Amino acid sequence: MAQRALAAAILTGGRASRLGGTRKATLTIGGHRIIDRQLDVLRRIADPVFAVASQAAPADADIHIVRDRYPDHGALGGIFTAIAESPHDHTLVVACDMPFLNAPLLTYMAGLDADLVIPRTARGLEPLCAVYSKACLEPIRSRLERGELEASVLPERVKVVEVGPEVLAAHDPDGLLFINVNTPHDYERATEVFNRVLKPLRDRIMDELGP
Repeated sequence: MAQRALAAAILTGGRASRLGGTRKATLTIGGHRIIDRQLDVLRRIADPVFAVASQAAPADADIHIVRDRYPDHGALGGIFTAIAESPHDHTLVVACDMPFLNAPLLTYMAGLDADLVIPRTARGLEPLCAVYSKACLEPIRSRLERGELEASVLPERVKVVEVGPEVLAAHDPDGLLFINVNTPHDYERATEVFNRVLKPLRDRIMDELGP
């Protein structure tokens, strides 16, 4: 069976006030900006990849920008815009502050037959790393117009598949995917995780490849 066409959208977030105004996507972890880390993963599994922004785009990012149709409506407005602007029926939507996207897990999610494929972790649903179909547009639009902006509330009358902790662990055994960077403490934690988990793995691979 042919692989289903998939677009991907990065929601660039708000004013980053908890980071002193520094745009989250431009923070560097392991020598690479979060936005560049995300593009490297997303472009392997989706085409096109674009960003949804209500203000400035990530500096110097090689990515098409679309303007948020519902500015000041939180993440749900960005999700709506991503689905509406996508050229494909299915769109992977991710937040801009997730430095450790996991291509195998995202590919698995994109292959499931549903209008919304959404992970459920111990914290609950993760709407900012989910695959949405065009069928989600009208239910989300209705909620936006009613001022109901909680992104983790599932849209009505659509087929939903939840990806639970066991599947998540099989594809993301180190539990890195849902680490996000909202505060200076989060940034320190993400950097520590990279140095403890990913850098040794990268160095080992480089040693095995040789000079």
